[in-house]
Amino acid sequence: MLVQRLGAPSDFDPLLERVRDARIVMIGEATHGTYDYYRLREQLTRRLVAEQGFDFVAVEGDWPDCDRVHRSVVGAPGGLADPQTALERIQRWPTWMWANTEVARFCRWLRAWNLERPEGERAGFHGLDVYSLWDSMQAIFDYLGEEDPSSLEAAQDAYRCFEPYGKRVEEYGAASRFVSARCEEEVVRLLARTREQAAADGPDRFSAWQNAEVIAGAERYYRAMVHGGPESWNIRDIHMADTLDRLLDRYGRDARGIVWAHNTHVGDARATDMAADGMINIGQLARERYGDAAVALVGFGSYRGTVIAAPRWGSPAEAMVVPPAREGSVERRLHELMPDRAVLVFGGADQPGWVTGEADHRAIGVVYDPSFESWGNYVPTRLADRYDAFVWCDETTALHPLPALSGFGEMETYPAGV
Repeated sequence: MLVQRLGAPSDFDPLLERVRDARIVMIGEATHGTYDYYRLREQLTRRLVAEQGFDFVAVEGDWPDCDRVHRSVVGAPGGLADPQTALERIQRWPTWMWANTEVARFCRWLRAWNLERPEGERAGFHGLDVYSLWDSMQAIFDYLGEEDPSSLEAAQDAYRCFEPYGKRVEEYGAASRFVSARCEEEVVRLLARTREQAAADGPDRFSAWQNAEVIAGAERYYRAMVHGGPESWNIRDIHMADTLDRLLDRYGRDARGIVWAHNTHVGDARATDMAADGMINIGQLARERYGDAAVALVGFGSYRGTVIAAPRWGSPAEAMVVPPAREGSVERRLHELMPDRAVLVFGGADQPGWVTGEADHRAIGVVYDPSFESWGNYVPTRLADRYDAFVWCDETTALHPLPALSGFGEMETYPAGV
């Protein structure tokens, strides 16, 4: 194991060397509301794009919202001149995950970097998640209305099937338990038509196909969600992993991608108690699909600080105090052993037992109650098996949300919005 104190972007050199041959680098976060994680992730990502030629960043966000940002950062026709404007238009709660000044700064840098390069060499920004059913439906209507009006019937059938449940699409899942309320057949028809369209080249066709995949994934997700257990979580992460596969194919045979998501998605689930509960995640799936050598998983953690989160689902975000990590946790051990900021690169024969053995590892979602620290908010983890590297920040501060328009918060799964 190698330990490098962090003070400047150049201190990521040992990690950059570790991931030099990776096709996929996944960079996590222990919360969805910590400035330090977003800032350090930005610094690392800039270097991966500029120095190692990574082709895109794919985030734990909605495809339509991120597609608006993508069109801005690559300078696409009709794209917004300022990526921050695109981020400020995000409406689905929790808006602060991506509509914040830290992401805006990175996207402005990415646009400036891209505009100095030919169109075919520009790095993209995409969403992996499954929640944007209505926005994806509207995007397909807009696309088909211009490009293929004859296919509108399939989209209209899918829309009519979901329409009785309005924006609270989780009610569709509940209804499907008791009556014949499944929209699966209509969604399959829509997906088949957009796949046919996507066979032809063009970014708009690919985006329409991805929106159809989101609708299909959302239908499965909300139907599974009401039954409880790991199935809805797994549907969501499989959808994100499949989206990553499609992006890699889209960018070309030698394409390389960066993923931004919570530690619970990035860190290999097989090195946690998630595996015993039947749960998988995108870090595990990427290792299984592409091989360990082609995938680098980077986790984040801290001992104490402040975070942006919400006390209840759908409620306004607020700055909260993150108390010192509890006894026996990964974070307590790192607080005792590491500098204030460091990057740990795992591997080799000299790894200490505390990175190969199991210990509790903190996970804070968009919903957070610091008083649960004594019994919740932690995932038993074998750190060196879960990640290839780990970025440590002893004390952290809350990120800075943009004044985005907040919409209703749809339901989400374990653990509390990650």
